[in-house]
Amino acid sequence: MASGIVGLVSVPDELLVKEKIPSKVFNKSFDATNYIAQEIAKLIKERTDSPVVLGLAGNTPIGVYMELIRLHQEEGLSFRNVVAFGLDEYYPIQESASQSHRHWMNKHFFSHIDILPENIHTPKGDAPQSEVTKECSRYENLLNQFGIDIQILGTGSAGDLGFNDAGSGVKSTTRVIRLNRKRRKEAASAFFGLANVPTRALTMGISSILSAKRIFFTAFSEGKAKVVRDIVEGPVDPLIPCSYLQTHSNTEIVIDIAAANNLTRITCPWTLITPTSQLTLPWDDFMVRKAIIWLSLKLDRSILKLREEDYIENGLEKLLDTPVGSGGVQQINRFVFKSLQATITGWPGGQPPSSFDGLSPVQRKKELAMSLPTGSTVRVPQDYVIDNYTNIKRYPNPHANNIYPKRIIVFSPHPDDDVISMGGTLIRLVEQGHQVHVAYQTSGNYAVWDDDVTRFANFAARYNEVLGLESEKCAQVEKEVEDFFSSKSAGQVDSPLVLKIKGLIRETEARNGARFCGVHKENIHFLNLPFYESGTRDKKPMGEDDIKIVQDLMERIKPHQIYAAGDLSDPHGTHRVCLQAIIGALHNVKTTSWFEDCQVWLYRGAWQEWEPHEINMAVPMSPEELLQKRYAIFKHQSQKDPPPFPGSDKREFWQRSEARNRATASLYDKLGLTDYEGMEAFVEYFIDDPNNIL
Repeated sequence: MASGIVGLVSVPDELLVKEKIPSKVFNKSFDATNYIAQEIAKLIKERTDSPVVLGLAGNTPIGVYMELIRLHQEEGLSFRNVVAFGLDEYYPIQESASQSHRHWMNKHFFSHIDILPENIHTPKGDAPQSEVTKECSRYENLLNQFGIDIQILGTGSAGDLGFNDAGSGVKSTTRVIRLNRKRRKEAASAFFGLANVPTRALTMGISSILSAKRIFFTAFSEGKAKVVRDIVEGPVDPLIPCSYLQTHSNTEIVIDIAAANNLTRITCPWTLITPTSQLTLPWDDFMVRKAIIWLSLKLDRSILKLREEDYIENGLEKLLDTPVGSGGVQQINRFVFKSLQATITGWPGGQPPSSFDGLSPVQRKKELAMSLPTGSTVRVPQDYVIDNYTNIKRYPNPHANNIYPKRIIVFSPHPDDDVISMGGTLIRLVEQGHQVHVAYQTSGNYAVWDDDVTRFANFAARYNEVLGLESEKCAQVEKEVEDFFSSKSAGQVDSPLVLKIKGLIRETEARNGARFCGVHKENIHFLNLPFYESGTRDKKPMGEDDIKIVQDLMERIKPHQIYAAGDLSDPHGTHRVCLQAIIGALHNVKTTSWFEDCQVWLYRGAWQEWEPHEINMAVPMSPEELLQKRYAIFKHQSQKDPPPFPGSDKREFWQRSEARNRATASLYDKLGLTDYEGMEAFVEYFIDDPNNIL
């Protein structure tokens, strides 16, 4: 394996035996895209006698384009000798439309470098219907004339190549294809609704793509892990077009550790080591836990029932020769079982100190600073810590420090992620007496149906009219909304007024959901991070302003616990950027005195759950508690029946959430632990740990 590459995860060749395409795995996507950019820059600098021809995909490799822009602006890399070909384009679509791939490339790459306009080629999405076949032939001829030196690719969750979906022929060339419903649903958020997504597209064929001299395939985040495994380790399969990359002699898979998560070298490397091999795996506590959980689930046998022959027959015999295995199989089993058992806690913020036991209910109420107005919320910590605390058996949370009550911030990327992802834990934290704040990082104003805006504008007008309030301005707003929607074209960006109303709808729903969970209105914060509030579908890059807003809230509250979304598989990318803003703020405050007592917990939401060996804290829920969480999610009515942008999953968010919580509980049950109705899982994040989960 190559060495000396920044951020590259080194791995012995013996662990690569199942991989059919050379794959470079990086700790961070930033290092992965920088590697590709440097390879492109090297070719541009070396090539002087003829143009460098690049084949470019869209959003996934944006980090490559950002680094190339930096190299141009800061180091003088010139693109005047570069010819660029776009991979595909929607059809029909105007080049100037914000959703067109040409527009996207112009905005995010071409307009920032010195490439000659005549050297930029993309399929013409505005070609007349009568000439679209001729346009495809023209484009294919251009590709053959120039010949692509480096082709950059990404893929969707199904392993598509460009718009070549399942069943596309290996000999296919540039052509018109009909988009399947799954692809159109994935694009619905960009077009402000499924009905606005074009039904066809122009795409380079698989043969066109494979004719490139060198190919870089990129994939980032856990959501791509399954398809990466299929491409790298599976057979060539016409139903997975990217698997045809196995037939190309100079393709590299360039991915981050999250996208590599399903590769055998990551999931179960011990199965790749032969009995005579001298290779030794790093059997630390994390690896041991991962291996035994894998073995238990594979054999459908609880951890404490695993036997020595199970280890031997499944490639784990060498584990018995390590210090952790010195006491035999049962010692290892007990170690892993107890480590999982220790993750389960009903007190995510920790319990009151023992001195709390002798206090009267009135004194406990005073200790909890219960002078906050209780009329603004539907729950108080009455049962847990005021009236019945002496009847509650102590089960300390080994992961929480002894500070009680705690100041807590729950960061929510969208206005409903708090209740979808950790609604049960949020309710517990409130009921157990902690001072809980919820910070909504973005307005979520793009994910509201137009009809909801009309309904609320009409309600506001009638409200003022019926109650005899000033109604002229309200009626004017209602008319402006109606006029805008009457002339709104498919995929058109909403007016500032409409966006403001949509944001207000999401805000009031968030307030209602947080209030239902028991959060006081004074502790509900709307950050409206600038990266999101761009006024268009394209988000701005995360900047110092975003970090400062998050940091200011942290420094004002000085929390003992922070909960943040670690759900990097969010298909719309907002979660990832919101987490980057939080991590940036954490780096800025990590030397402050209050941060010494602060823990950071990462949750996941509707898209993904933590792997069982990664979980540090699991908060169980009874049937009633799971139902309470559902009711909190129901407060977000604009995201129901159905949500505007559900992705490829047809289920509503509450259904996904409950299924995920029940699956986590079922997993613990299979491993031999207590059977609960549901569980919410968390991973602790350490800001300066080079091996942290992110």
